[in-house]
Parts: sequence; structure tokens; C-alpha cells
Amino acid sequence: MAILLENQFSELPNTNEISTKSFLESVSHLPSFFDSLGFKVFAPIKADINGNITKIQAVYDSDPVKYETLQKMLEAEKTMYGSEWPKAGATLALMWLKRGLRFIQILLQSLADGERDENNPNHIRVNINKAYEQALKKYHGWIVQKIFKAALLAAPYRSDFLKGLSKGQVVTEEDCLADIRQFLVNFSATVDAIYEMYTVMNAELDYMV
Repeated sequence: MAILLENQFSELPNTNEISTKSFLESVSHLPSFFDSLGFKVFAPIKADINGNITKIQAVYDSDPVKYETLQKMLEAEKTMYGSEWPKAGATLALMWLKRGLRFIQILLQSLADGERDENNPNHIRVNINKAYEQALKKYHGWIVQKIFKAALLAAPYRSDFLKGLSKGQVVTEEDCLADIRQFLVNFSATVDAIYEMYTVMNAELDYMV
């Protein structure tokens, strides 16, 4: 069984309200997902995801009832921080976390869709680059972009990446891709719902790091 299927995200209710506890339990597995793959190219993204999860967890633990859903957490912080919001607290951490999640979403979807460099079909640089271009690049300044481009040279081969997802088990590529597609159903719905929440609440910021 692939790593991804062991850590499924929950199906969202009709209201699209996201349980903070359930969300944190699901995303807590993503840093270890990168560890299992063992590829240095993901190290900066893994560190960013881990740090933001920790910040959101700390806010949730301070009052689990008050911050029962991600929506309630943002609404409470909007009142709490006033003019400093949304560049504060769990709101800012979730803003960056969702971009890391979008990176994973686009990368996996690109693989599931069979996108590849026909000249180098066993490379996944084209998939990683697509995910970076769409999810993270516009928030990164020149220096961070250069770091990513250098890291991209260490991108794993497609076969090694899929083997990592399968925990080294001998499975067919199509079976592994089927697992990815199954994982993406609830994962993508969750990421999309968080992006929609930030749009509705006018909580998105476009500053660079």
C-alpha cells in the first residue's frame, strides 16, 4: 500500500467546514511523506510545511473549542489581530501551508495525468517544476527561486519517486498512480476549500520571501 493511502484526508461535509483537529491529524503525516521519499529537493518545502503545521497546532491546542474549524480560527484571529490580520498567527501559517499543499496537489496530479518530458520520460522535473511555477514561485524572491532551481537538479527519477511512494514494494506504476488518484480526491477538495476560504475572507497576501 502506498504511503499516501495510509494517510487519507477526511471527506468534507456539505458545508465545506474543515475540522481543525482532523486537518492537523492528516497534514501531520506530510513531513514524513517527504522523509520516506528521501529526496533533498523537497527539504525546503518539507521544513516550511512542518513549521507552519506546528504554529497552527499551537493555536488550536490553546482553545480546541474556539478553534474547532479552520474557518472559526480565521474569524477569531481577524477579530483578535485587527489591522495586523491576516499577516499574523495561525492565519499566516495556514496561508503558507496551503501553498505547500497546493504544490503537492499539482505535483501528484501532474504525475497521475501522465505528464512527462518525452525526451526524458523517467524524469519528474517537469512535474515538480509545474507544481513550483503554479503554487510557490510568485511568492518567492530571486534568491529563493535560485535555490529551488539548484535543488531541482537533484530531482528523483520517476521510477524512484513512485517506488518511494510505495515504500519500496514491488507494485506496478499503474497501481501506484491509482493510489495517487484515490488520495487526491479528498486531499484536493480540502486544499481547494482552504483556498476558497481565503478568497471569501479576503485573507490572501501576495508578498514575497
